[in-house]
Amino acid sequence: MKKLMILIMAVFLGSCATVSIENMQKATAHYKLGVSYYGENNIQKAFVEFRKAFELNPEDKDVLNMTGIIYLLHYDDFPKAIDFFQKAVSVNPDFSEAHNNLGFAYEKSRKFNEAIDSYKKALSNLLYMTPEKAYNSLGRVYYRLGKYDEAIDAYKNSLKRMPELYISYYGLALCYNEKGRYGDASLAITKAIEMDPLYKGSKSKAVNDLSQRKLNARGEDEKDIADYLEILKY
Repeated sequence: MKKLMILIMAVFLGSCATVSIENMQKATAHYKLGVSYYGENNIQKAFVEFRKAFELNPEDKDVLNMTGIIYLLHYDDFPKAIDFFQKAVSVNPDFSEAHNNLGFAYEKSRKFNEAIDSYKKALSNLLYMTPEKAYNSLGRVYYRLGKYDEAIDAYKNSLKRMPELYISYYGLALCYNEKGRYGDASLAITKAIEMDPLYKGSKSKAVNDLSQRKLNARGEDEKDIADYLEILKY
């Protein structure tokens, strides 16, 4: 009898924790409105709608992911971004986009090993529709760690899946430059500039733009730009 009562209580408590259909529908409405605001670059209104959706349905992976994106890309609150992305992948371990976003949040927090692990988890799902993003990010982290061969492999894997992803060519140029493969670095950055819609193949435009950007850049970004400018002299 005692075991039966425990079982009944467990079922009752479980049913109380379940989100009602009505709340799910309301949460979906808030989420869709938030996506609309986000598309209009109205970030605060989007954030408010995502928070309302989260309060109604705290286990909606898409709501968790979008909330994390705002914390990551717009509020520079990396710990909260990590928290929401972790919640999203806890709800759905196969949510590769959230794993990729979690990796970027770790990367911005200088937690490179955790970032690599998250990017690899994103890639472990063979149904992931945009693996080139995770491969490119993996290449970037390996480059920061000085693992240039691993970075080159990651960038090449990115380009195998999306040959027009020109940012991977920029990454390859940096890697080849560090390895002393200056001819390959020159070829890679030339390819990047040809495909980059900002430059449309104009090296002079690239040099002018990069020189201006270097004035306001700091740290690793400043070094990357300086390296691009050096490679363009080869």
